Amino acid sequence: MKKLLAVIDMQNDFVDGSLGTEEAQAIVSGVKALIEQYRDEGQEVVFTLDTHDGGYLDTLEGKNLPVAHCIKGTKGRELCSQLNEYEGKRFEKPTFGCIGLAEYVKEGNYESVELVGLCTDICVISNALLIKAAVPNTPVSVRAGCCAGVTPESHENALKAMSMCQVGIS
Repeated sequence: MKKLLAVIDMQNDFVDGSLGTEEAQAIVSGVKALIEQYRDEGQEVVFTLDTHDGGYLDTLEGKNLPVAHCIKGTKGRELCSQLNEYEGKRFEKPTFGCIGLAEYVKEGNYESVELVGLCTDICVISNALLIKAAVPNTPVSVRAGCCAGVTPESHENALKAMSMCQVGIS
């Protein structure tokens, strides 16, 4: 059986771009080390990419978060430079959760799924719960030290919420 690491939205705009934070910058080296570990063990690593078009600000999400980010064709949408070299399936997603990733996990017969990335309180929690719903008997976990939220408080709240939904927190 194989394990899967899902790296959620480790993109320039979320690390040091239009929505970047010090907390996001601080997890990059840990995420990179975890990717290396999974690769060394012959396990699979996939990536999600928050992806919007030029009309983002006119969408419901854009009206609630009026900061243009991860616009297709821009540097901000790319994986951060420390991670961009890694190969692995990339899932573009127009909103928080990625149904395509959940379906991929469901078809993959994984022993376990671990998530890392940004933002704990928006996209990580959304994807963890979608995956948990798709494969309820597969252990799904989140590596807390390799995630960052919009704020440290919302990061902690998201970890607690996921834990209540039987997503392992390590």
